[in-house]
This record gives sequence, C-alpha cells and structure tokens, in this order.
Amino acid sequence: MTFCAIMSLSLIVNLPGLAITPMLGTLHKIFPDTTQLEDQLLTVLPNLLIIPFVLLSGKLSLARHRIRIVVVSLIIFCASAVAYMFARTMGQLIIISCLLGCGTGLLIPFSTGLIADTFCGSYRLRVMGLQSGLSNTIVMLATFAVSWLCMGHNWHMPFAVYLIGVVPMVLSFWLKGISDNERELTDMPDATCDDKTPCGGHDDGSITKKEFSAPQKAFVKDGFYVGRILSLVGVYFFITFATICISYYCPYLIEKKGWSDALTGTITALYFLFIFLPGYILPWFVRHLGNNCFVFSALCMTIGIGLFAFYPDSWTLCIGASLAGLGYGICQPILYDKASVTVKSENKATLALSLVLSANYLAIVLSPFIIDLFRNIFKAENVTGFAFILCFVLLICFTILTFVRRGCFAFSTADERSAEKSHSVESAGK
Repeated sequence: MTFCAIMSLSLIVNLPGLAITPMLGTLHKIFPDTTQLEDQLLTVLPNLLIIPFVLLSGKLSLARHRIRIVVVSLIIFCASAVAYMFARTMGQLIIISCLLGCGTGLLIPFSTGLIADTFCGSYRLRVMGLQSGLSNTIVMLATFAVSWLCMGHNWHMPFAVYLIGVVPMVLSFWLKGISDNERELTDMPDATCDDKTPCGGHDDGSITKKEFSAPQKAFVKDGFYVGRILSLVGVYFFITFATICISYYCPYLIEKKGWSDALTGTITALYFLFIFLPGYILPWFVRHLGNNCFVFSALCMTIGIGLFAFYPDSWTLCIGASLAGLGYGICQPILYDKASVTVKSENKATLALSLVLSANYLAIVLSPFIIDLFRNIFKAENVTGFAFILCFVLLICFTILTFVRRGCFAFSTADERSAEKSHSVESAGK
C-alpha cells in the first residue's frame, strides 16, 4: 500500500493547465469580455508558479516532516479542484489556477524523491520508469476526458478531472510507513574512481542509496556535486526545449497546410503516447542499448523533429511525433534516477530532484521566447518553419555530443546496467 501511495502522487503532477487548453474557445464564449491575455494566463500561470514552488519544496524536503508537506500540497490541489466548480468569473478561474500550480509545485519533487529514498539499484530505475509512464498516461487519458466533457452543457465539468487528486489524498495515509527518522543527515562516502569509470556499490555491481560512483576531485558545494547536477539540469532543459516545439508550433503548421484540426490532436496524442511507453519497459532499453542509450534517444528526437522541419506531410508528422516522444521518454526517467546520486548528503536527494525538475518547467515557459529571440537574430519570417529547423540543428549537435561523451556521467548508463545485472543474478540465485 505504501508503494501504491507513492505511485499515486504521479497521477496529478502533470495535470495543471490540462483542463484549460481544450476549452479556451468555450470559455471565451462564456466570458466574451475577457482579453486574449487573460485566456493565456490560465495556461501560463500554473506552470510558471510551479517553478518557484518546486524549488521551495526541495528546500522544505530537508526537514523531517516530508509527509506533512505532501499532505498539505494534496489538500491545496483538491481544494482548488473543488473551487473550480463554484467559480463564476475569469478572475476567479485565474486565482484558482494559481493555487493549483502552487500545490502541484510543492508535490512534484516528492513524487520522485520518495522513490529515490525508498528504492535502490535496478528496482529504483524500474519504478522511476513506471512513475514516468504513469504520469504521462494520465495526461493522455485526461486530455480525452476533457475533450469529451467539453461537449456537455455545464462548462464546469471539464475541471472535474482535477478531482483525481482525491485518490492520492486517501492513499496518503499509507505514506506514514516511510519514517522521516530513517533519513540520516550524514555524508555519503566518496568513491575512488574518476568520472568515466563505473564503480560504487558492492562487488557484484549493485548500487545502494548510500553508495555510488563519484569523481575523486569533483567540485562539491553545499553537499552537491556541482558538475553533475548542472549537467543533468542542462540536458533536461535542452531535450524539453527541443521537443516541446511540437506542442507549440504543430497547430500553426497544420493550419498553414489547410489540414483538419483533428490531425493536431492525433499528433499530440502520439507524442505523449510514445513518451509514456518507454517508462514501462525502461530496463529493456538500458540493458540492450547500454551507454548508447542517450545516443539512440538523441537520434530519435533529431529524426523526429527533422521530419517536421523538412517533410511536413500528415503521415510523416505522425512518425516524427512518435520518434521525438520515444527519445524524450527514454531520457526522462533516467535523468530522474541520476539526480539522486548528485549529492553527498542523502537528505538532499529530493532537493537535487527539485532542481532537475524545475529545468523542465523552465524550458516549457521560456521555449517560445528563446525561439523568437533567435528568429529575430536571423531575421526569419516564418516562425513555425524556423522553430523546427532551429531545434533540428541543435539536436544534431546534441546527438554528436552524446556520442562523444557517452562515457561521462550525464550520458552514461553504466550504473543502471550494473544494477540491472545484479538484479538478474539475484533472481537466478533465488
């Protein structure tokens, strides 16, 4: 039940703003006096507020009352979901959306941090994959639910998808099985290897929570291996920036081609479908691809975005979205798993995860502004075509980097493979 309680937190971490997007047109008819800026605030503000509250949650995780923080965040989320049903003005909807973003921001680091604290070795990698797959599965299912509920007479009904927060609220009772007293504030032992040599853990290669490979002369500040945490933040920010252009610019590309709007929904659904699928079989990818895991993922994202940039046909866009989602879906849980071994003090693992997770939301918010900045620099007129070409060129450089540096911490899967091998040996012994 404790495992179910931890996994249930993944049901709501990706939901903020979800109910708003499919019904913006409906809300504009209900509130005709609202401006376009007010409509955009409903989608932008929740994700924008998530960033500072994710970082705040990481700081609060250093205290010994983590479960109380989780419960408080769930209360804020559920209260916001109920408040949507009684909203009467656009201003009220915006305020409620802000509260929803605050509650979700507090919860997000713990949804992954509790996994890092509770599991180790191949089990942790497997559960990270399941958590990523589950959260993205819920996004896809909730999108279809919102689209269906929008056809009803009561415009409040699409917001009912947020009531799924009641499930982790009920199951949070079993989170008490995770004792805060077990989280020692001592330093983890350093390993005696360089950054390119897989080591740490036991002689058989398995990795525990307090043992991992670390460089001898790594720069450490406030308990963090600075180089490692910065590399993960940079990688996560980039892959989100390079693939989120599908969500931002695909609708304009389809509109320019004169195709049906239904194709946008199909492409978006395929993108999220192939993001969550790798999560369920992540150890299989790690076992068979080894240190080429990130190389393969980068190639998938590069080819996928390349199809959007140079071969924009209905079937090629579907293939491109699937490839981009597959590459992103493989990288995401591996980055989460690596975040837990970027610290010297075990109690800072959740804080490290909050820093990595904030890179995702920062990329989502800044992506349109960064692309527009480059468009002005290169004086490109077609912003949609330029966005995909820019991301394609950057992904080529990223693919080369993953191949050249596939043995370094950010792109290596040596630790994950050794943990998986250890698990197989233990199973055979049993």
